[in-house]
Amino acid sequence: MSLHPTRNALPETIRRTSVDLLAQSLVTAIDVQRQAKQAHWNVKGPNFIALHLLFDELHTAAIEWADLSAERLVALGGTADGRVQQVAAKTSIDAYPLDLQDGADHVRQIATVLAAYGQQMLEAIDKSGEAGDPATSDLFTEISRAVDDYLWKVEAHNYAK
Repeated sequence: MSLHPTRNALPETIRRTSVDLLAQSLVTAIDVQRQAKQAHWNVKGPNFIALHLLFDELHTAAIEWADLSAERLVALGGTADGRVQQVAAKTSIDAYPLDLQDGADHVRQIATVLAAYGQQMLEAIDKSGEAGDPATSDLFTEISRAVDDYLWKVEAHNYAK
């Protein structure tokens, strides 16, 4: 894939590395959005309203993570691809199980999804930093902090288990 012309000061090899990492972040963030909404729609049980609202809040946050990734990717000369076909083909997260209903089951699933995205962000922080793109590394750090915060909020609902 060729990059679009830009006056960005980063060399093309560094921009390519960051564009690839940002493209994966974009795909994963969109998958997190959809999985959070799936949980939001289908959660049942005694903690329904708390989880329903938390999953909706997570959905909104994941929209922001996708937007941050896409905009930085384009600024570096790439083309953002958030089409559903691309997400389905490139996501590293397992499909959301359709048989979940109980809040605790949704909590475990969403925690697994957030932990996977968090791990991806930690690796992207290192790779973009090592490549020589501290701005993209900083963006991944911002997303990582937010993902960790939501993981904490979700896991707090399953503390006794």
